[in-house]
Amino acid sequence: MLENSRAMRVDCIAYDLEYCVVPDKKQEARTNIHRFLQTRSAGVKENAVRINAVDTGLAWHDLLEVLKAPCLDTIIVPKVNSPSDLNFVTDVIRHTLPDRHTENPSNRSAPPINILALVESARAVTDLNSICRASPYLSGLIFAAEQFALDLSMTRTPSLLEFLYARSAIATACRAYNLPSTIDLACPSWQGAEAQQKLKAECIGGKNLGFNGKQCIHPSQVPVVQAAFRT
Repeated sequence: MLENSRAMRVDCIAYDLEYCVVPDKKQEARTNIHRFLQTRSAGVKENAVRINAVDTGLAWHDLLEVLKAPCLDTIIVPKVNSPSDLNFVTDVIRHTLPDRHTENPSNRSAPPINILALVESARAVTDLNSICRASPYLSGLIFAAEQFALDLSMTRTPSLLEFLYARSAIATACRAYNLPSTIDLACPSWQGAEAQQKLKAECIGGKNLGFNGKQCIHPSQVPVVQAAFRT
């Protein structure tokens, strides 16, 4: 599965240590990703790893392993509910890779590791101002719609109107704090022409709200998303 991703041509690809890995396989997955990210794939601009949530106690072990990978660019932090989640990740990054995270950019041995924060709860949406100021390495926010709906006991509908406030708040916060990546919710459909049209409509709607990218959960979604956000 990891090797298959080398053939993709995308802005960012995320390797998951959270939902896609059962508890007794976490260490094996960490090791596999560390080994895989020894080299870069020609078509992938940014290599990211989604770690486990800070409050699980697993994030520390995730970071210690994957930060060793020379071709890692970004850490995706799930379930960011407060600035402290990003403070923790920032401290670990600085301690593990001090040469890449000095106060003086001219003294850095390589570009710093970026952080993307997943917004998944009402608590996170109401604290976006503090979250956006929590780390100098924060490069953007990602809206996790399914988890947000679960937190608020909402049902996702085709119109996505139930997410309008949260999506607008996320896009506005990214713009206010000059975060370059504003990543919209994933579309759960990908098979068939109808699904592709639905995806295209979601891309247009997200772009109109201020998002500049969208999560993809299947390779067939990539061309549609790229076309929508590059026009």
